[in-house]
Amino acid sequence: MPLDVRKVSINIAVIFFFSLSIVTLISGLSPFTCCKRAIIGAVIVYIAASIAVRLINLVLIDAMVSKKMEQFGSPEITKKVKERGIK
Repeated sequence: MPLDVRKVSINIAVIFFFSLSIVTLISGLSPFTCCKRAIIGAVIVYIAASIAVRLINLVLIDAMVSKKMEQFGSPEITKKVKERGIK
């Protein structure tokens, strides 16, 4: 079952936002600088997490489809798929 990209990415970004703001606040920076760095970092982490979750979904879906193809697919279809390099 594929993962929900938006939900997972937002959760990771929120955790990273608060972590980064605490770390920068402990470093002795001003609150505005902490907020600015935390927001920029959270946006970057959100984009990276979205890409990572989409890649994970592609791998999961590919594995599920190939498993079903092997179970229920005819030998001709399975042979053509393997010839084209699709796993």
